[in-house]
Amino acid sequence: MSSQPRVVSIVGPTASGKTGLGIAVAQRLAARGERAEIVNADAYQMYRGMDIGTAKASAEERAAVRHHLIDIVEPTETMTVAWFQQLARDKIAELQADGIRPILVGGSGLYARAAIDDISFPGTDPDIRRRLEERERTEGGAALFAELERKDPEAAAHMDARNPRRTIRALEVIELTGRPYSATLPRYRYVIPSVQIGLDLPREDLDRLIDRRTAQMMEDGFVDEVERLRPRLGPTAARALGYQQVADYLDGMMSLGETTALIAQKTKRLARKQMGWFGRDPRIHWLSALNPALVDNAMAVIDHADAGDYDAIDERADDYVQHHLGELE
Repeated sequence: MSSQPRVVSIVGPTASGKTGLGIAVAQRLAARGERAEIVNADAYQMYRGMDIGTAKASAEERAAVRHHLIDIVEPTETMTVAWFQQLARDKIAELQADGIRPILVGGSGLYARAAIDDISFPGTDPDIRRRLEERERTEGGAALFAELERKDPEAAAHMDARNPRRTIRALEVIELTGRPYSATLPRYRYVIPSVQIGLDLPREDLDRLIDRRTAQMMEDGFVDEVERLRPRLGPTAARALGYQQVADYLDGMMSLGETTALIAQKTKRLARKQMGWFGRDPRIHWLSALNPALVDNAMAVIDHADAGDYDAIDERADDYVQHHLGELE
């Protein structure tokens, strides 16, 4: 066994039970004398006051197991993945120095990976960005994408030509760094020894859980939360799923029933996207979220990883994934 236990990262689609499993694993570890605490890796749970709409861990859950990186910025601020990466790695190092095993929990795929993986985030240049955005308005997205195909065909081959935002970002990075954009894309290689556990469940069961959770959010006062936060929602925080839909309801654009149905529909679409993201990572150990032995199975995966049984999988992953470059959404 390695001298330091691996970080545990629990991933999977929204509403699959990641928070509950994280708490259960921490409690199981505590029962055998090992301290463990949760590090949030959900992009929107870092915003203060955005509680119901982001399915933030309850006060009772946070009392049961200590949580970190929740409620750390105001909704008026902009949390970026690069900023989160530094915060998460600092927190992981701090916990490990204190003999505490970090358990990352979150469905934001890029955030979960940024904490532990070989990913860099090139800076931005407002002047370059403005110039490219102006070109997109005057020349069109197709012209910019054609330029990307010439400058970095590998990156272009894995991008959607209809997504000008990503095309602009790729060209900005190329101009800024002098390197291909594809060279900055994430590699499936841990910089912090970790073990990832993914929660899987049949689509119909996940859809049912999403419907149930969306209805519960409404009962718990999501509309009041949005009404209270609306004047302070910055452009990044406002992108959290459900908040714009409730704002439209408050503006009389749809009924409450229509709003609830739309949020559930968009959440299901997000869950499919999350599964596509996580499904490309060959290092994730998938477990059935509905299996009564879920916690036992998760502990078995963690124990095998601590013993080094999965090292070969981790070493092969980076070679495997060169055919599946990650999309930075």
